[in-house]
Amino acid sequence: MNKIAPSELILNPDGSIYHLNLKPEHIADTVIFVGDQNRVAKITIHFDSIEFETQKREFKTTTGIYKGKRITVISTGIGPDNIDIVMNELDALVNIDLKNRVVKKEHQPLNIIRIGTSGSLQSNIPVDSFVLAKYGLGLDGLLHSYVADEIFEKEIEDAFIKHTNWDDRKARPYIIKGSEILTEKLNSDQVFIGFTATAPGFYGPQGRVLRLPIQDAHLNSKMDNFDFNGTRITNLEMETSAIYGLARLLGHNAISMNAIIANRANGTFSKDPYKPVENLIKYTLDKLSE
Repeated sequence: MNKIAPSELILNPDGSIYHLNLKPEHIADTVIFVGDQNRVAKITIHFDSIEFETQKREFKTTTGIYKGKRITVISTGIGPDNIDIVMNELDALVNIDLKNRVVKKEHQPLNIIRIGTSGSLQSNIPVDSFVLAKYGLGLDGLLHSYVADEIFEKEIEDAFIKHTNWDDRKARPYIIKGSEILTEKLNSDQVFIGFTATAPGFYGPQGRVLRLPIQDAHLNSKMDNFDFNGTRITNLEMETSAIYGLARLLGHNAISMNAIIANRANGTFSKDPYKPVENLIKYTLDKLSE
């Protein structure tokens, strides 16, 4: 079996994986992603016990026990580029023999749940509600760096490209389905389901205009109106499609849960944006521990 070169699989002097500063024994098989490093503690405050904590750069990790279930919480920072780091390094921790630098014969899947904040694109999805992403719609192009054609929902992609008159100078949008296992576990009548769109930036890529004109000033309204067999684009954020795509390619289960703190369709913002996040944290932890 071919060894992975030190330039490709980078380890710290203590043997931990380079960016995350983690060793295999530090993580559980259920992992919660948050963007903000300060949100890690807002989740782990509910834990019955903490067994491990570390931080390097924006990547803060805590592993502990909640109602008898071992869970790891990791802050990813913002954007698909950070997700590329976190997903590949997490997978390496469980599926590569770091000492011998070879892929393990037996694959170990992880269950990965993103808890994030987002803005709704639909007027009927109010602030303070929850959205579960049945699909991730990638506007970011990250997955095109990998051999990934077999996991793309090409019929939906073609419909979206036609509907939005997508500019071919930008990366082709890609669509990935989330984990059906985790969807069943985390769904309820409290949750809206649809496409979660992932943008590669916060301003222009999400239609915000400060001093720079944007390539398609009407893209958000086009996305508002996109409907594929009754499923619509519910919200817009910066991580979900990258998580879904890399999870599928690497053989993990992933789902994205979002607390809606803004409604882009009617211009409203939550009066207490911390409350829906806290509610979503408790909802998700209880569902995972059932």
